[in-house]
Amino acid sequence: MAYLVSARYGAMHFISNFVSSTDELHLHDKVILRSDRGTEVGEIISAPEYIMRGTDTTHFGELVRRMTKKDEEAFRHIEDTLIPLEVKFCEQLIRNTRIPMKLATVEHLFGGEKIIFYFLADGRVDFRQLVKDLAGEYHTRIEMRQIGVRDEARLLAEYEHCGRPLCCKAFIRDLQPVTMRMAKSQKTTLDPAKISGRCGRLMCCLRFEDETYGALKSNLPNKGDLAVIKQGTGRVIGQDVLAQLVLVEMPDGSELKVELSEIMRIEPQKKEQQNQQNSKDQQRGGPRNGSRRNSGDRRDGGQRGPREQRGPRDARPAAPGPEEPEDAEPEELEDQASAEPDESLPPEQPEPPEEGGTQQ
Repeated sequence: MAYLVSARYGAMHFISNFVSSTDELHLHDKVILRSDRGTEVGEIISAPEYIMRGTDTTHFGELVRRMTKKDEEAFRHIEDTLIPLEVKFCEQLIRNTRIPMKLATVEHLFGGEKIIFYFLADGRVDFRQLVKDLAGEYHTRIEMRQIGVRDEARLLAEYEHCGRPLCCKAFIRDLQPVTMRMAKSQKTTLDPAKISGRCGRLMCCLRFEDETYGALKSNLPNKGDLAVIKQGTGRVIGQDVLAQLVLVEMPDGSELKVELSEIMRIEPQKKEQQNQQNSKDQQRGGPRNGSRRNSGDRRDGGQRGPREQRGPRDARPAAPGPEEPEDAEPEELEDQASAEPDESLPPEQPEPPEEGGTQQ
């Protein structure tokens, strides 16, 4: 009989399904796995499930056995003795060859089929000679894997500032991009120090919680909509997405925080009404910067005078252009001069490109 279990393994905490010949497995049991990388140590994270006959299991890994005391001693020897020596030797080679890279950590598979060196670099680097030196020293397959700062945090860090283990280390398989829009939609603080994780980037929880926030927010009425409740009809001025509460402003100016179930009917407000209400809110909060020009409030206490009171326009130097018609206004002539180029002047020649080339 065959059973299917999920296990976490490797320094990058990969999660995959493996075929087991026994169902006597429990959560967090340490086991020996055979993955596409080789033989390595893993941890059970799901209960075994029976596999029906005829099911294709060729794309699954194999669970070899539970870890024995001998396996635990061998694994402890790799972690405590071999890996520190490999890190020290590789760092010495990097300094000698002056390769612009930083070694993050080393992963030595339990079966010895492969040694993986994780490093950081600004761009592509030539590490062919480094691989030859490492292969000549350890006589096994060497893999150099370039990672980013998020992968570095997954490899080296343990806990986030919320007190829980890192999401990328606990259950996230693929690291997907996180945007500031997600932080804004969740009404979180925009202080980078508070919404950045151990890697210095936006926290991954903003990404996988964004879908939940979107679903909860879709249940609530929009700001500006009219909500009919037991106390009367008011305008929605605020939302509490997680608590599913709505802040309603009543006609007498009072504000009530009501649950979604207490709203009997919602009357969506049209865009024109929303624009009028937004303008009222802005007036209520005072004029914004730059509104003094629109309101006509000037330092001299009056409106701008007519054009002839500010000085004649013909006092300015005339722009080159065609001859002035007799019935044309000065302003129209200036527009014509700026719109029609002088055909007597030769066309401008494009500047020659700068000499030089890209570095190979």
